[in-house]
Amino acid sequence: MSPLFPMLTVLTMFYYICLRRRARTATRGEMMNSHRTIESNSRTSPLNAEVVQYAKEVVDFSSHYGSENSMSYTMWNLAGVPNVFPSSGDFTQTAVFRTYGTWWDQCPSASLPFKRTPPNFQSQDYVELTFEQQVYPTAVHVLETYHPGAVIRILACSANPYSPNPPTEVRWEILWSERPTKLNASQARQFKPCIKQINFPTNLIRLEVNSSLLDYYTELDAVVLHGVKDKPVLSLKTSLIDMNDIDDDAYEEKDGCGMDNLNKKFSSAVLREGPNNGYFDKLPYELIQLILNHLTLPDLCRLAQTCKLLSQHCCDPLQYIHLNLQPYWAKLDDTSLEFLQSRCTLVQWLNLSWTGNRGFISVAGFSRFLKVCGSELVRVELSCSHFLNETCLEVISEMCPNLQALNLSSCDKLPPQAFNHIAKLCSLKRLVLYRTKVEQTALLSILNFCSELQHLSLGSCVMIEDYDVIASMIGAKCKKLRTLDLWRCKNITENGIAELASGCPLLEELDLGWCPTLQSSTGCFTRLARQLPHLQKLFLTANRSVCDTDIEELACNCTRLQQLDILGTRMVSPASLRKLLESCKDLSLLDVSFCSQIDNRAVLELNASFPKVFIKKSFTQ
Repeated sequence: MSPLFPMLTVLTMFYYICLRRRARTATRGEMMNSHRTIESNSRTSPLNAEVVQYAKEVVDFSSHYGSENSMSYTMWNLAGVPNVFPSSGDFTQTAVFRTYGTWWDQCPSASLPFKRTPPNFQSQDYVELTFEQQVYPTAVHVLETYHPGAVIRILACSANPYSPNPPTEVRWEILWSERPTKLNASQARQFKPCIKQINFPTNLIRLEVNSSLLDYYTELDAVVLHGVKDKPVLSLKTSLIDMNDIDDDAYEEKDGCGMDNLNKKFSSAVLREGPNNGYFDKLPYELIQLILNHLTLPDLCRLAQTCKLLSQHCCDPLQYIHLNLQPYWAKLDDTSLEFLQSRCTLVQWLNLSWTGNRGFISVAGFSRFLKVCGSELVRVELSCSHFLNETCLEVISEMCPNLQALNLSSCDKLPPQAFNHIAKLCSLKRLVLYRTKVEQTALLSILNFCSELQHLSLGSCVMIEDYDVIASMIGAKCKKLRTLDLWRCKNITENGIAELASGCPLLEELDLGWCPTLQSSTGCFTRLARQLPHLQKLFLTANRSVCDTDIEELACNCTRLQQLDILGTRMVSPASLRKLLESCKDLSLLDVSFCSQIDNRAVLELNASFPKVFIKKSFTQ
């Protein structure tokens, strides 16, 4: 037999494995766009007609620019037929997320990133939509009307939200994914990615976005789901697979090393006695630990199975000081938490944002985990974790005595009485309550006992009756406060601003966007400028009363200013903006959209004189 024959056999088997792996796993947008995919013959079958439907309902989302009590710029605008498309521009009838660009990562309220976050997880926001009929998806079209390019991942869920019976199993499959890319055009487009075929019908679609490369807010108008009622039959026609398309996700699915297999990986107690590890055994323990710090959590799962030495290292609690489980939200469950418990006894930073929804994590499972692993926690991220209830917050307050940062952003299903337990966390320095149902009594108690607060977010908290009372308590108790988000607080007046300005002189960031009851004629903005010289970020978005006097006061007193948003004012002239730009040398973001005295010509002139400043001027077609 020729010595070449075994080699050819190995190569043939390897090529076959590659084809099978590619047929099973989610393919990247680059591969789909170059038509290297399995083709479906379902569209040509007259007995399996394609169903085309717009979203029926928006059931969950992480943030939006709009108010909880209106439809302008809210995620709810994604339901139904298009309101704007094919027009381009800034329209209130579209869905807009809260942030864009990198500005929010550069302001004083920004949190430090978690270590060991997998590089392929770059989602920042999400929205989930339901459709009337369950179908096998053949296409998903996203109608983008302004600054497109934010959508980076589209997923489908096996659960039917309208079914009266809860499903025994809930699966999420990635239909399409791509890394963030920058598009130079801001015009409307119909985004039509080539999606992967899945083996279950769905009427629940999730879009995940990353807006970090955008020049302004992205606006989405509608989502269209194309699909067939009957399971399509794959044709046998396949094309060559580019070896560069094989990625870590494929290996993860094939080898079963995802989060749903943590119990198998970490509980593999029986490891064969292997040969001597050579010089690797001679490396210092600390050096091996340092090397392993660069691995993702699934990689640690894999490595733990190789030998006893590495299993010992992979199970060392020092590897889990920072535990970021958000990237694995689609598979993380009670079993995963149970098998992580023994390794997380020293965990200090815990990120469970987006996890546990639709029954994946129970209150009992979360409580058991914190009772074992909560004593050293100083930071807990629970954004959009809808499994939380009052019991969970009570457990946090009892099991995490050293907690300094708590993020409950968009936990809008938490009952109001649950927030009373936060007052027991007297060491808190950061508290995010954006889009929650915290009530005034509970918040006053929190402010009274948590006097170490430095960062506080109360944006879109619609259950608070009197923000002046809250501002007065903040000024009296939170002397160390550095950042405060009062985005869309409905009733703060010049009295509350006076209490804040006099009681919190260290403020570096203040968001008063869309606060309609503040009027420049009362002198409230002048007071802010004179009493808060450390301000780096000030948002006065949609306050039409901001005038030249306010801008000139900022120029004289707030020379450290880096970000200023005065969108929508009618009273500011180019001359006062020029004074501001000349005085505030660090200014990098200035939003003058819909400022009636600042036309495009004025923006061009200011850009020419101050090229380092990003001056934003939105438009409506």
